[in-house]
Amino acid sequence: MNDLPGMFAQLARAGGHRVETGMAAPAGWTLSAHARSAETLNKLKSSKWDFVVLQEQSQVPAIEPARTEAMYPAGRLLVRQIEDAGATPVFFLTWAHRDGWAEKGLPGYEAMQGQISRGYLGIAQELGVPAAPVGEAWLIAKTQHPGSELWQGDGSHPTEQGTYLAACVFYATIFRQSPKGLRYFAHLPEETARVLQMTAGDVVLKNPKQWNLR
Repeated sequence: MNDLPGMFAQLARAGGHRVETGMAAPAGWTLSAHARSAETLNKLKSSKWDFVVLQEQSQVPAIEPARTEAMYPAGRLLVRQIEDAGATPVFFLTWAHRDGWAEKGLPGYEAMQGQISRGYLGIAQELGVPAAPVGEAWLIAKTQHPGSELWQGDGSHPTEQGTYLAACVFYATIFRQSPKGLRYFAHLPEETARVLQMTAGDVVLKNPKQWNLR
């Protein structure tokens, strides 16, 4: 949505980093689907990647049985394949639904985000690999800057602001540098982009050990 890899690449160039990106992300796929996919494995082998980002389907990490029975075994296999290929795995700690998931006992964004974060950090800490805390940055933006418009009307997919915040988190996670001050704003007002840059940098870099950043 909104070409997150392309937006990250533009941010990287604004910071003096030359990057190339690729993606294998059929809609709705789980990590289990990727672990069984020849297409995903071929993509992994198609270039000498420095980092490979692993994103689970949006609801799976929020439910303990789903993550322990499906997400974690698939994550272990994929991380091993990525490391064998000489790349660094990074878990994409995603954002929760705007209104939570009441049917599963998660009434409201904060409740669902707490479970998603627990899910991603559990496997990241077990395997000793980094997590890009996008969902945690959304939580801060939602709390401290309530005017931020991160979700589309469906309460799930990101607006351009949401994608830009995610890209800023990946910038800070991968380069260990704050995106604050970068001159790439996508199509956002500069003031809005500056707030999102600062939020991402603070979340990632003020406590890097929390996200397994070495």
